[in-house]
Amino acid sequence: MSQHGSERRPLPPRESTGRARVDASRKRRLVARTTLAGVVLVTASGCADNAFTRLGLPEPASTEAPTTLHLWQGQWITAFAVGALVWGLIIWCCFAYRRKRHGIEVPPQTRYNLPLELLYTAIPLIMVGVIFYFTAKDETSLLQINNKQYTSINVVGRQWSWTFNYNYDAALDNGNGAATSSDTAYDIGTAGQPPTLWLPEGEEVKFTLTSPDVIHSFWIPNFLFKLDVVPGRVNMYEVTPDKEGTYIGECAELCGVEHSRMLFNVKVVSPADYQAHIQQLIATQQNGTLTTGCGTNTTLVGTSLTTTGSGIRCVVGPMTSVKGQNAVGGDAS
Repeated sequence: MSQHGSERRPLPPRESTGRARVDASRKRRLVARTTLAGVVLVTASGCADNAFTRLGLPEPASTEAPTTLHLWQGQWITAFAVGALVWGLIIWCCFAYRRKRHGIEVPPQTRYNLPLELLYTAIPLIMVGVIFYFTAKDETSLLQINNKQYTSINVVGRQWSWTFNYNYDAALDNGNGAATSSDTAYDIGTAGQPPTLWLPEGEEVKFTLTSPDVIHSFWIPNFLFKLDVVPGRVNMYEVTPDKEGTYIGECAELCGVEHSRMLFNVKVVSPADYQAHIQQLIATQQNGTLTTGCGTNTTLVGTSLTTTGSGIRCVVGPMTSVKGQNAVGGDAS
């Protein structure tokens, strides 16, 4: 009996320790099974289709593409590792240093700890340095030009479509360009009718990129590489298609009002079919080459695709001491 004469009510029975342990064990098993199911699902999907492991990139279609893919995957692995570490530390701090219900104590504070501050500075610098090293190494490899026999194609990006000059190298003769074969041919498109770029499977192709007007960007997503097309400069790279099929290409640089229509198709075929296509272009009077967009120091802007369409000479490599008349007749120096 209480001092007020009323009967003390019994407290509700507490949950037994054994039952709490059983529930905790069930929760751990549930988490373990869920995690295992997730791992199995991811693994199975990776075996059936490696779209998950590509992390958003299209399926590689050249021998050089895996270099970009592996660099991309390495960057994501690094990001996941850093994210897991940061979130793990945040969650650990939330539980390890949570305030007690009736506590007013403050955790020990760390200030002016020089070794710790140096560690915070050194770790990000090392991470950025490692990422920069692998990026620079792969970029150097992808831009390397080999002294081998290969197919040369001059890609001309213009507002607003593409011209493909087969068996022509715009980087020869100090940027003046020259044919690499007597069987030169061209294909050309419009914004309403995208052209088709034909490539031989298994053969190294050298692209030389030029422009008569503004900066474009030559991008074939399945090759996992793109390169700017800059007026007055010959950019180049090599690629070896290794999967026959039809792919898409586009301009990846905002170049004007019809930028979204600067599309083209890519058809990778056998070397025999590729040569047959070149002969077919020649037979339909598409022999020779169209303008590369490169002119001389005194060339005015052309109005025809069959004449020089720039007013600036093209140089191979960095643009230094380039002089001439640009698209509005001014001095380009």
